[in-house]
Amino acid sequence: MMEEKNHIMSDAHVDIKVRDFARQVVEEFGEERMYACFECGQCAACCPVHRVNAEFSPRKIIHMVLLGMMDEVLDSRVIWLCSTCYTCQETCPQGIKVTDLIIAIRNMAYERGSFPDGIKMQADLISAEGRLYSLDEFDQKKRQKANLPPVLSRVEEAVKLLEDRK
Repeated sequence: MMEEKNHIMSDAHVDIKVRDFARQVVEEFGEERMYACFECGQCAACCPVHRVNAEFSPRKIIHMVLLGMMDEVLDSRVIWLCSTCYTCQETCPQGIKVTDLIIAIRNMAYERGSFPDGIKMQADLISAEGRLYSLDEFDQKKRQKANLPPVLSRVEEAVKLLEDRK
């Protein structure tokens, strides 16, 4: 049986240049509740993603942010695994908005250009079509057979909204 090693993170892992990463996240996130995390593990225990992929741990992400591990967090593909179910946020005994925190971190990673290819593809589809899934003739026929009205393949309001934000 392989022995599993526990990797304890400490200040030794923290680059002096990124010590203010936690402060940056708090500014993006909008509150300092993150500092109240004492690592009880409730967020990881209730997380459906953590149940199927132990690599994803909201508790570990918070700890890494607090230690200033900016590159490790923002360049990690793990932050994109969160399903945004809000279970961790609803059960946190400290009232930390864990899901909102992960969304803020994702936004920072996106701004940095560090995101999975699928995220860019989805952003491009939404910008171009106003939706993630393009409806074709086959989809329209299925809708018609189900006595549903046709749906526009492009959502102009969404496309315009995104254009206005640029």
